[in-house]
Amino acid sequence: MLEEELREAIIGEFKRQAANRPDALRVQDGGELAVSGKIDLDALVMVIAGSVAVGP
Repeated sequence: MLEEELREAIIGEFKRQAANRPDALRVQDGGELAVSGKIDLDALVMVIAGSVAVGP
C-alpha cells in the first residue's frame, strides 16, 4: 500500500539524517514518532518523490 511505503520512507529518512547528524536531530520511534531538531527538507522531499515514483 502506498501509504505504508511513504510512512516507511519518511521514517527511514528521519533516522538516516539523525544517524548522520546526531547532534542536530533526534528521532524516537516507539509507536509514535518523535522528531527533535533540524531536518534536511530537500533530502526528505527526494525520498518521498522517489518512493512515489517507483510505484508497483
